[in-house]
Amino acid sequence: MRARRVASVYLRCTRALLPLLITCGMPGPARAQQTEIETFHVQGNVYMLIGAGANIAVQTGDDGVLVVDTGARESAADVLAAIRRLSDKPIRWIINTHAHEDHTGGNETISQAGITVNGNPAAIIAHERVLARMSDAGRSVTELPLTTFFEEGRDFYFNGEAIFLRHIPRAHTDGDILVYFRGSDVLVAGDIFVTTTYPVIDLEAEGGIEGFLVGLNAILDITVPKYLQEGGTYVVPGHGRVADEADVVAYRDMALFVRDRVRALRAQGMTLEQTIAAEPALDYAPRYDKDGERTTARFIEAVYDTVEQ
Repeated sequence: MRARRVASVYLRCTRALLPLLITCGMPGPARAQQTEIETFHVQGNVYMLIGAGANIAVQTGDDGVLVVDTGARESAADVLAAIRRLSDKPIRWIINTHAHEDHTGGNETISQAGITVNGNPAAIIAHERVLARMSDAGRSVTELPLTTFFEEGRDFYFNGEAIFLRHIPRAHTDGDILVYFRGSDVLVAGDIFVTTTYPVIDLEAEGGIEGFLVGLNAILDITVPKYLQEGGTYVVPGHGRVADEADVVAYRDMALFVRDRVRALRAQGMTLEQTIAAEPALDYAPRYDKDGERTTARFIEAVYDTVEQ
């Protein structure tokens, strides 16, 4: 009896200590690392997936599934699972808003899981500059957007609504596109609009502040508020929360004011260092200054380098 009680106590203690032993490095059962993907219904046929590095938009309907951006590579399997929870229809189309890997890393996984009407993997659509940049980066052919366009825009019909693609040159990069779902009244902005940081201008990819402003104004040309500047057309940003026209107006005005201040300082003959020291974005820093690369100084430098005189 005493031996059984000792064994019982030992078993209970072992169970209680197992999490601590695993935390401290003792061997424990292997667990696959997973990404928690949240799903948010924007409106109409369009949903937003959050947690894959960049926001992902998913349109569902009787024709199948369309995906705008695919997130980071390491999140691809979890993104695919989240898409399958929304619809069991075939994934037919993938649209890339630009070439960066936090938006295109899951291309291969999502495309290979889909199928076009002629039996090929789901087609990946982007502007031709995106294909060029991804090819130059040595990306696998199964990741590449092999369905491209070079003109200002494209449109097609899917899941009961018109879908418009508009190229915005030299904004975040040289290959950015806006994606507008007309029936659902949802616009997917990629990194031309975010709610988390200043505009991120990729100088190596020929981005620029003037193109950013063109892109933000293009969004405002499409969006229409419902009541008291709230609701109506919803905008899915590249990073951050779902927004409406009033949010985009505030972001556009911030970019415009900082651009004008930097241009005026540069016209006075100030160097980049002097311009940064003058703090032309001081009133916006509490909202948009983040640690790492996306700092106020980096934004001002990109504006200084690309502003038209």
